[in-house]
Amino acid sequence: MLKSVVGWSTREQEESEMNATTVAVDLAKNVFQLAVADASWKVVESHRLTRTQFERFFANRDVRLVIMEACGSAHHWARWLNSRQIEVKLLPAAYVRAYLRRNKTDAADASALLEAARCAEIVPVRVKSVEQQALQGLHRVRSLWMGNRTARINTLRGLCREFGLALPQGARTGVEATARALADPNSPLPALIRGSMKLLVEEIRLLEARIAQLERELSALARQSPACTTLLSIPGIGLLTATAMVAATGGEVSHFRDARHFASWFGLTPREYSSGGHRVLGRISKRGDRYLRMLLTHGARSVLRAATVARRAGRSLDGLRLWATQIEARSNHNKAACALANKLSRICYATLRDGVPYGEPRRQGRKIDRTAFAIAA
Repeated sequence: MLKSVVGWSTREQEESEMNATTVAVDLAKNVFQLAVADASWKVVESHRLTRTQFERFFANRDVRLVIMEACGSAHHWARWLNSRQIEVKLLPAAYVRAYLRRNKTDAADASALLEAARCAEIVPVRVKSVEQQALQGLHRVRSLWMGNRTARINTLRGLCREFGLALPQGARTGVEATARALADPNSPLPALIRGSMKLLVEEIRLLEARIAQLERELSALARQSPACTTLLSIPGIGLLTATAMVAATGGEVSHFRDARHFASWFGLTPREYSSGGHRVLGRISKRGDRYLRMLLTHGARSVLRAATVARRAGRSLDGLRLWATQIEARSNHNKAACALANKLSRICYATLRDGVPYGEPRRQGRKIDRTAFAIAA
């Protein structure tokens, strides 16, 4: 009797392993927690593997679906699994959190991934290519250098203010005024700190040269990308916004339901607080890609500024700029900038979907040849 029971248990385990076609993976740097589920989404195995063991795990397994959070290194492992003909579903980490029960452990996180994957309302994140992530990496490096440059400029301003030297507004003019003060032996800057301040100025010049070189690389990439050249025809969309959007979307928007969902992906749609017949629309949600939302907002501010200058000069405005200035007149500048950023994101969706420029191709060349740091080149 015992032999038959043991034999039955062995057969049941083998059948469960044969039906185990779904694997949820909780990623980490060195340890990977796996939850293996059968066709009924029931967890039949749980493994805690090292990086080498994780790579070997799929060698002799008939796995059809792997579920992971869209976090660090997830796109790399998704491409690695796709090369082995295994389907990968990347889920937004914020939505998986709701399916976590009781204590937070790696095993519980893996089980929560299985539960979240069964929800049809959660839209998976598209796997990014190597080129997309490399392009995003260039933007991250540029943002880091810009932050370091700003920090050094602020340090120079603070030091000069302590010794009674007021610098003019503007980053470039402030650095030039500091350099002149350091070169002037009669300036109020003490000799003890002049050497360190000169090193700060040299670091700023070096950062500007690096940023200029990086932007030239982005310009070369934009010329080779039809999606970038199409986006550059939109007012308020420059080299940085176009390349960052192509890096985030791959130049394709077919996986978005419509233009409003594309705008909400940037966090540019209002948050809603509704119940029954009472509907309240609040501020923008500020979810999604913060960097792209910042670029779109700055682009909208530049369009508003140019429209105001053109209107004061008596020049006629097109429909988009006229709409934005009317919103600014009846509300305020910040609300008009957010509304215009939302509109620009929808225009980006339409141009990428149809592959047709917006209507200002004459400005594409000027936008590609970005000259913000040309003086440093």
